[in-house]
Amino acid sequence: MNILEVAGGKPIKLWTQGVPVEDDARQQLLNTAKMPFIFKHLAVMPDVHLGKGSTIGSVIPTLGAIIPAAVGVDIGCGMIAVCTSLNASDLPDNLQGLRTAIEQAVPHGKTFGRRDQGAWEHVPATADHAWQSLAARFKAITSKYPRLEKTNNRQHLGTLGSGNHFIEVCLDEANRVWFMLHSGSRGVGNAIGNLFIELAQADMRQHIANLPDKDLAYFEEGSRHFADYVEAVEWAQDFARQNRALMMQAVISAARKVLGKPFEANLEAVNCHHNYVQREQHFGQQVLVTRKGAVSAQKGQLGIIPGSMGAKSFIVRGLGNEQSFCSCSHGAGRVMSRTRAKKQFSLADQVRATAHVECRKDKDVIDEIPMAYKDIDAVMQAQRELVEVVHTLRQVVCVKG
Repeated sequence: MNILEVAGGKPIKLWTQGVPVEDDARQQLLNTAKMPFIFKHLAVMPDVHLGKGSTIGSVIPTLGAIIPAAVGVDIGCGMIAVCTSLNASDLPDNLQGLRTAIEQAVPHGKTFGRRDQGAWEHVPATADHAWQSLAARFKAITSKYPRLEKTNNRQHLGTLGSGNHFIEVCLDEANRVWFMLHSGSRGVGNAIGNLFIELAQADMRQHIANLPDKDLAYFEEGSRHFADYVEAVEWAQDFARQNRALMMQAVISAARKVLGKPFEANLEAVNCHHNYVQREQHFGQQVLVTRKGAVSAQKGQLGIIPGSMGAKSFIVRGLGNEQSFCSCSHGAGRVMSRTRAKKQFSLADQVRATAHVECRKDKDVIDEIPMAYKDIDAVMQAQRELVEVVHTLRQVVCVKG
């Protein structure tokens, strides 16, 4: 761990040894560290890279204030993984049928909601019960912010999305089969995030010129929108958690149909956020902890650190390192933008990099090529003080939106 002292701000503690940190991301860290309500120090994870306002891969502890853009617009985005009683030998030699079954079971990608091209006409009925547990709280939020009613909320519950969201079938070091997926609060979380970022900037209109970055606009505790934002964020985080659980049920059901044999699917299970804010106790004080692309790693707590498409992933156990506010990275972290990746790499590069995985191999996923991300082994080495590896997973099937 390295410490960067910041003139006029709090120190920055970085677990980035052996991994690159871009200059723009470093500047964002300096900007955030100068905010007047930062508690103790910023904690920077090895997957750190440029984000909106604040870097992805940072842990931002605050007293009496929240920065909505630091929480981000994919509120509650995270991971879920389950270990099954299946072994590699239980899987068919050709995994295309399993990938197709998962793609048909879980609405995903930009064609979601279209009736053509075999896309889904509606959200699976299994989402009805989950939505009932969310509906009353959502109505309380939309009564104050009617703009949120006209979002994809109920329609997106149980859906994957696109971009870096994925579903995978993996094998661990003992060749046991795992199912793992990555998604968040979808359209409604995005709408909540953007609405409150706008409100924070509007509330600070007279002072925003004094901020290092307008996306560091914040709500002070007790201000007009603070409590409403906390309520909406907590709801979006619950939506995201249930969204992942519903998709996992669909993946398991699809696998059971394809494999044609009974199996257990909850031998080990992890469901964790990596874009969120919550109140926690640190250094003897109650603080708000924003994890923007970071995972809680309390002592003994299980978490998931996925590699890029085609790379290894890890089930980890937190070591409870207080200096990191008991956190770890949320993945490998990008080393280049999606635009640059599409310019730099070819479809042939993508095919070679994912040769060992049953997955899409087309120009629309080149931006997810493993070389657009940091080396996951270097990322894990840099945070060995934060987590210990419980299982190492390798992909055999990957579904992208």
